[in-house]
Amino acid sequence: MYCVCKEHVELAIDKFVDEYEDAPDLVNLGETSFSAWEKPKHCQWCDGPAEILIV
Repeated sequence: MYCVCKEHVELAIDKFVDEYEDAPDLVNLGETSFSAWEKPKHCQWCDGPAEILIV
């Protein structure tokens, strides 16, 4: 699972496919909320806002 900014979506997808050998699902964190999980404020690879969840 990766939480990334829009700039790093392609990198996260590549890493996900390399690790799991399957296509990920992309979730827009601006349109979705989870009751038992709070989204990170920043991208895993930069200080940009976490906007996309790759699972």
